[in-house]
Amino acid sequence: MADAGDVYVSWRWADDALARGVGMVPQDDVRATLRLLADAVPNPSRPDDLRRVLTTGALAEPDAENRLAQALSRTLLPYGLAVQLYELSQRGVRPHLRIQPSPRLAQVPWEIIAPDPQIRLLDIADVSLLAPVSVVHSPERIVHRWSDTRELPVVAVLDPRVPGFRADSELGSVLGRPSAETLVAQHFRNYRDRVVPTVADSVDLFRRTDTDRTWLSEVLRAGASRLVYVGHVTSPAPESGESEHAELHLSCTADTRGFAAPNRTHRPLSAKDLLLGTYTIDPSPVPGRTLWPMPSRVALIACESGGDLRFTEALGLTTAALSAGAELVTATRWPLPTDHAFHTLTDTTTYPLQAAVCAVDTAHDSPTPIPTLLTWQRAQLAAWRSDPAPENSPLLWSAFATVTD
Repeated sequence: MADAGDVYVSWRWADDALARGVGMVPQDDVRATLRLLADAVPNPSRPDDLRRVLTTGALAEPDAENRLAQALSRTLLPYGLAVQLYELSQRGVRPHLRIQPSPRLAQVPWEIIAPDPQIRLLDIADVSLLAPVSVVHSPERIVHRWSDTRELPVVAVLDPRVPGFRADSELGSVLGRPSAETLVAQHFRNYRDRVVPTVADSVDLFRRTDTDRTWLSEVLRAGASRLVYVGHVTSPAPESGESEHAELHLSCTADTRGFAAPNRTHRPLSAKDLLLGTYTIDPSPVPGRTLWPMPSRVALIACESGGDLRFTEALGLTTAALSAGAELVTATRWPLPTDHAFHTLTDTTTYPLQAAVCAVDTAHDSPTPIPTLLTWQRAQLAAWRSDPAPENSPLLWSAFATVTD
């Protein structure tokens, strides 16, 4: 897809199995539909917006959500492609649809768009996003393939303590108080000695104070199959044009060297750090891909961690991970509600965010990460259809997108 006022779309099939196609979406239609989507997802510039979208937004009510899904499909799914997908579904063929959205369309939850009121795209196709061509074909990129690295350790950075911020503050805990009974503690207990850091009790993986950029560099350079990060990401606004200023919040103190400005007693790890390393900081600079070589699969479970795709020049955290060797990255399209937010603003007593963390991590540990993640999302959709509740709302589970090379 390409933005030029109007949005231009082209598609082709592997091995030319079906006819290629092109299409154009008038800019007025795009603007109107994207306004509906923007109104349905949290606005990070409005801290109180989560209450509205969780309780009265279009993704919180089944009929309104279905109308939004149909509007997205009518505007953005070309008719010719929709016909081909329908014909394949009638033959029992489930294609893998790889989408390269334009920046304006980067937040579209393609999986839930509805070509028909009773059919969603994830019902008839596997869906993933394509990384920018400039990243995939970079001559300096060395990809770490899953087939070569799958036996290596899993690096887990789970709700790290951010220096200078209390557990109940803006950069505080996203998973709540660590406990052996939580879903995430039980999930990561199954890894035993496969997970780094090495701990006797899986509870000790959470809210650590030693998971800073130096530690992360050491464990990644030692070799890893996967990286799973659950915590905070701060993303710049797309109109800033500064996607490289997206920030990952580890346990780094303010005296740590890096490109991001300190925040109280903490210095975030920015996408610029991951891309440039110590360039302009050291007399003998080390590239970011050498300091933080990314494993084959990276999960960034944090608010708007995939926000760099909204920029004309995508240089954010997702792009940086792919540039540093990842084959695929699962990130989020918009801010995620925490379990605390679900409990405070709705009547749910379950732990939807913890369940999502387990689902994404399970998918990344499987031979087929994209279909496995979509299987979980289809189960969530089935629950939303049969017994809609805040915990199975697409507001959470359709925020996740997987970007591949």
